[in-house]
Amino acid sequence: MTAAELDREGLLHVDRHVVISRYAIFMPFDELGMPRPVTIQAGAVVGPFAVVHGGARIGEQARIEEHAVVGKPELGYAVGKLRPGTGADTVIGPGVTVRSGAVVYAEVEIGVNSLIGHHTLLRTAVQVGADTQLGHHLTVERETRIGRDVRCSPGSHITSSTVLADKVFLGAGVRTINDKTLTWRDPSREPVLMAPRFEAGAKVGSGCVVMAGVTVGEKALVGAGSLVTRNIPAGALAFGHPARVHGEAS
Repeated sequence: MTAAELDREGLLHVDRHVVISRYAIFMPFDELGMPRPVTIQAGAVVGPFAVVHGGARIGEQARIEEHAVVGKPELGYAVGKLRPGTGADTVIGPGVTVRSGAVVYAEVEIGVNSLIGHHTLLRTAVQVGADTQLGHHLTVERETRIGRDVRCSPGSHITSSTVLADKVFLGAGVRTINDKTLTWRDPSREPVLMAPRFEAGAKVGSGCVVMAGVTVGEKALVGAGSLVTRNIPAGALAFGHPARVHGEAS
């Protein structure tokens, strides 16, 4: 639906000084046919061919660039259950930029002045704190919690329910794992998922693999290319394959 059509139906609430491309696409109804209004606050910009789903709330001065998707309901099998395509509130905070090609699912919340890179995917119920930068071509799986002032470099995979506390820094191409048994649609066996955790100020170099259930402690530093199979203590310097503690982080 166009912005004008949505406005007539009472499904679009727009403040002053909002810029909406004539080619932007609005989809107020979810897969179950339930309508949800879209709210766009003062100074926000919605670019051409951006797709905005019902329930999206786009904050002041936020930018949704061309071909980005915001508020997409999840449909299909995932993490042991079928998702029926139910819409939900999706919060794009003031000053947020969602770069072209990014996909932000329903129930995501992005804090003030954060940036979501080109072609980055945020799955259902991800939370992102203020002043965080997520590089391009990231995958952030369901219910992950990302704090304030976090930096994730391009090309990484953040598995479901991972916690990244404030000021965490992940290098490029970091892989996280939450499943030790790789159980998939096995009627006789439920997967046991244990997401990793990164405490405040932890830094993990490019190309690392962090295994299920591992905690990287506060202000710890993990060298590039490491395989992290056990907890890294706070303040430690660790590297290797598998990673071992070799002193204190500087």
